[in-house]
Amino acid sequence: MNESQALLRLQEIDLELMRLNGQLKAMPQQKKLAAIDAAKKNLAGKMKSIVGQRKDAEIDLEDNEAAHEKTVARVNEVQSEAHDRAQDFRGVRDLEAHLTALAKQLEKLEFHHRELEGNLERLLKAEQNANDLGKRLDEERAAQQEAYERASADIMARVRVLAADRKAALVDISEEVAGRYDKAARRFGGLAVERLRGNMPTTCRVKLQQGLFDELMRGPVITECPYCHRMLVTEGALANE
Repeated sequence: MNESQALLRLQEIDLELMRLNGQLKAMPQQKKLAAIDAAKKNLAGKMKSIVGQRKDAEIDLEDNEAAHEKTVARVNEVQSEAHDRAQDFRGVRDLEAHLTALAKQLEKLEFHHRELEGNLERLLKAEQNANDLGKRLDEERAAQQEAYERASADIMARVRVLAADRKAALVDISEEVAGRYDKAARRFGGLAVERLRGNMPTTCRVKLQQGLFDELMRGPVITECPYCHRMLVTEGALANE
């Protein structure tokens, strides 16, 4: 085929590819896949927060246990010192006060330890639930992807045929014309090329004045519409008057 015919064929192919792509995007599996991906993204953010909190809770619990161990060691140390030397009344009173303070500190640490253990248990459970949800989302996504591939098999087969046809059409189109086409296709939503039938372009449908028509017919077969600025194929215009 000549270049103008190849250009028109290229547009036909791209418009059908756009239509098929719209069908693919409108398939219910695609909507479900998008919803699953959004849920996975949201879950990943929550999971990051939970893991961070869980690690902090583990550190807090370790710090509490280290402080408890240090306090118990201090109690033993004070009791050992009291046993090794005689104490007067004031010394006994100070010792009792010291041990009482350490006992209260131990009690406070043990109470806080229970709180920290409860918090860590809650976070571990939340992390496990998030992991379980992530696995369910992965399984659901795999199932929806499989269903989508089955449902879209015929469309995808047609897309592959059109992709081969598009590649073949581009062989007959110069790099300069292909570049103009790509630019116009982006600008006009795929309707980049129109034909001239008589003195009227097929897309914008604004009749050309005779002088402008004659000028276009003397120019290249692939030109530009003076009104809408789409690419304009003038080949065969006179045969359609």
